[in-house]
Amino acid sequence: MKYTRLTKQQLEELHPEFINFLASQTITAEEWETLKKEKPQVAEDELDVFSDLIWEGVLTKVEFLENISAQQMHLFYLLEKEMRLISVKVMNPDVDLTTQVGFGWFKKNWQSDFVEYLTASKVYTEDKNLDKFNLIKQGAVITKGDLFKWFDKIIG
Repeated sequence: MKYTRLTKQQLEELHPEFINFLASQTITAEEWETLKKEKPQVAEDELDVFSDLIWEGVLTKVEFLENISAQQMHLFYLLEKEMRLISVKVMNPDVDLTTQVGFGWFKKNWQSDFVEYLTASKVYTEDKNLDKFNLIKQGAVITKGDLFKWFDKIIG
């Protein structure tokens, strides 16, 4: 398995796609039930293959990732050949960017001496989607990129 198995909830939401996937493997609903009972490892393998296909499709399309913690924001723009990063660090220990109050403080004080910015870019390894997935595993979430675009205008 290249990525990670989709959660039970994700699999339930993708039920129609999973049915199509099984059909493409020429597995009927009846055969699937039999597989789950008599060959659970084969059924597990099918779930893993399906999960990897879904992840591959999502990762190919994703453009922006954000990883926001109490004192830092890592905003990624995922281009064709490289990823660009805008890193924001708040040096006020009383501010927690993950809260509404903390982010409100940041919006008022983003130009203060308590806020540091860093920009960088990095070329992908041979497996661009795995690079993206590793950022997600570290806590990044897929976004529309509003924060990245805003900062890019201001500091770019």
